Amino acid sequence: MFATAYTVVATFPSTTIRDEYIAWLQHGHLDEVIRGGAEAASIVVIDDPQSPIRVETRYTFRTRDAFDRYVLHHAPRLRAEGLTLFPPDRGVSFARTLGTFR
Repeated sequence: MFATAYTVVATFPSTTIRDEYIAWLQHGHLDEVIRGGAEAASIVVIDDPQSPIRVETRYTFRTRDAFDRYVLHHAPRLRAEGLTLFPPDRGVSFARTLGTFR
């Protein structure tokens, strides 16, 4: 069985909002996802002057079943909190990818 990689990519209109988002991640959100079943979490600030202002948050789940339990029991509340703090009308957008480590 392969571990599951879950990545959330957030795009921002300014570095100010990006920094607010990173602070939110560091001061509770990552810990909540880990309590919800992730084994590890990391924040990657995309440092490419040719691309939009983006942050990738990468989570590792031991199995796809662990990820599915997270989605069922924890993700709705955590995603709602994120959308309340960083809604589209602030210029923030989110994309998610899911894969397996090989």
